[in-house]
Amino acid sequence: MSPANSQQQTPLLNALRDRTNHPHAAFYAPGHKGGQGISQPLIDLFGAAVFRSDLPELPELDNLFNPEGAIAEAQDLAAAAFGAKSTRFLANGSTCGIIAAILATCGPGDKIILPRNIHSSAISGLILSGAIPIFVNPEYNSDWDIANSITPEATAAALEQHPDAKAVMIVYPTYHGVCGDLRAIAQITHQYNIPLLVDEAHGAHFNFHPNLPEPALSAGADLTVQSIHKTLGAMTQASMLHIKGDRIDIQKLNKALQLVQSTSPSYLLLASLDAARQQIALHGEQLMTKTLLLAEKARSRISLIPCLSVLEPLNTPGFAALDRTRLTVKVSDLGITGFAADEILHSQLAVTAELPMPRHLTFIISLGNTELDIDNLVKACTLLEGRRKKEEGSSATDSVTDVTDVTDV
Repeated sequence: MSPANSQQQTPLLNALRDRTNHPHAAFYAPGHKGGQGISQPLIDLFGAAVFRSDLPELPELDNLFNPEGAIAEAQDLAAAAFGAKSTRFLANGSTCGIIAAILATCGPGDKIILPRNIHSSAISGLILSGAIPIFVNPEYNSDWDIANSITPEATAAALEQHPDAKAVMIVYPTYHGVCGDLRAIAQITHQYNIPLLVDEAHGAHFNFHPNLPEPALSAGADLTVQSIHKTLGAMTQASMLHIKGDRIDIQKLNKALQLVQSTSPSYLLLASLDAARQQIALHGEQLMTKTLLLAEKARSRISLIPCLSVLEPLNTPGFAALDRTRLTVKVSDLGITGFAADEILHSQLAVTAELPMPRHLTFIISLGNTELDIDNLVKACTLLEGRRKKEEGSSATDSVTDVTDVTDV
């Protein structure tokens, strides 16, 4: 079977379906026994069917920490789809992948170079590994109050000062979709024969459309962690870790992953990774084309609203590319904070952002969004600006009233 045809397969999802539909007397965990012991409120919310597939590591379903069957096949298909040498499924989110990456490359007292805007999971990795952080400040955009990437020059300076570092870790892309010059950073890192670890949690979709930023593995990353649930079609908490090249000790990585993941991983999450991989491998360019078109509609329409600005690619250090499915809207010119705007959008206009910040809001536009979503977002932003006009009008009226009152006196 050709690699393209093999991507149609879903070995783990199939194994879970087969086992779900296999009648038998269950004397193993979980205690609800295929949903028979689930409370009625949960059944009312989720339906009964999902609990029949909430199964443990039965022989037919393989073992996440020593895969030889369905999980191994599913991970191999994922590696091919995402351009990796090998892939590990993560049932504890990208958090466990980031921690495991640090544990696999650094021990007590070892140095690791990483940016100040690293995810909190990396701090957990530092604590558990005993590694010493060499922090590099990312470039800062004061106009938008956004941290970009660290630069190749800053990476080179840190390595020159700490040539004994065991690894470099960077964020690519940032929460706002900003991508640094990863290819240059990889070349500099590899001059010291150490691995480049990438927190690519928000970039799982990059490999599936030419108009998206370059995927981390293609740019030279040795290990990357992706939250498949953030931008693709997996369930929340379902992520993947990809390896390319020979700079990562696979045995250490496997042991690290076993340390930070549950011995009872959810097969609902694991199977969702298999299904999400199939979907994006077979239909990725089509789905990402639709997503990019929706993002561009939102971007162009919101940019026409007075006092609202949309983040565009900037020719500044640490900003080599922008993920255009990530929409950041500055609201501070309305005279309100991003937090206040988020409260209005969420509670009054039924539009919820991903990330409110002091000056702006960030929205994730993904393959699950629709034209109606974009219309509602634009309408909400228009109403947000309308509130400013109304409040300014009220203030002006109040001022006139105050003057009249003084004159009458």
